[in-house]
Amino acid sequence: METAKKLGFYFSLVSGTLMILITLLSLIYDVRFWYLKALDFPRVQVLVGLLLSLILFVAVNNRWKLPAYLFMAGLISSIALQTHFVFPYTRLASEVVETLPPASAESSQTFSLLVANVWMKNKQVADFLKIVYDADPDIVLVMVTNSWWIERLSPLHKIYPHKVVYPLDNTYGMALYSKLPLHNSQVKFLKHEQVPSIHTEVNISGKASFVLHAMHPVPPKPSKHPDNIGEEEVELLKVGVMVKQRQLPTVVAGDFNDVAWSNTSRLFGTDSKLGDIRIGRGLYNSFDATSYIMRWPLDHIYVSDEFKVLNLQKLPKFGSDHFPIYVELALTE
Repeated sequence: METAKKLGFYFSLVSGTLMILITLLSLIYDVRFWYLKALDFPRVQVLVGLLLSLILFVAVNNRWKLPAYLFMAGLISSIALQTHFVFPYTRLASEVVETLPPASAESSQTFSLLVANVWMKNKQVADFLKIVYDADPDIVLVMVTNSWWIERLSPLHKIYPHKVVYPLDNTYGMALYSKLPLHNSQVKFLKHEQVPSIHTEVNISGKASFVLHAMHPVPPKPSKHPDNIGEEEVELLKVGVMVKQRQLPTVVAGDFNDVAWSNTSRLFGTDSKLGDIRIGRGLYNSFDATSYIMRWPLDHIYVSDEFKVLNLQKLPKFGSDHFPIYVELALTE
């Protein structure tokens, strides 16, 4: 028993110190230290590790002197910091984008959107099409689409007569399928020549329209494909500037390759004055579908204050490393 207690003591010291160090390093936002960006992702996992280390340390420590109290203070401070980032994405927080009861929404002012990173290595097209057919969204945004995927998504043309398609073999191809009419559609390259984004006006019905910005910014990690190593992540911030000048309600959606609580995501939300539909509803971790532990929210939907949420779901996996995200929105103003 004494041996087990001693092992628990040293384990709590090592694990707790590691979690404290990770927490402190995750606060560094500097493009010169791009590799520290990875520490921004597993905040929930680190928070759980900190809580377990604290509980274990309290249970096995026999010597309550200054070093023990300092270690406790470090654990509690780190727990507070990680909670600060994660708490908004729990049901305990207030919603930034209000929920509208379905009975209160006018059908002519509502629409649904499905966002999915299909992963080029994934060949389970039939499973993905079944998810689309079952959810029956008005708009489908598909990312990481090469020509192979675009060809096999052609059955969607019967249901979605309006589309913007830009296949690529560099994991940044995009396709937008819509039941609703699209106007003034543009494919833009905000930073990298081979990383497209789709910008279009969507007509819901009559005079009700909104602007959709579909994004897939590159990640800050080494890759044979475009990356942001040593550079500012400006794609989202450029869209934020565009949104500031908006004349119509606006939706920004896509795989941001970044967590909801990152510095870039928070700056984008603040600058664009758009609301993250996750806040106050839950994490809705969309990546990594191949892991049961290392998951975090990478696929995002931000909306302007004219919108309210009727329904938000994380849909079943279909062979991709991302889960699809489905939302029903109501245009209320």
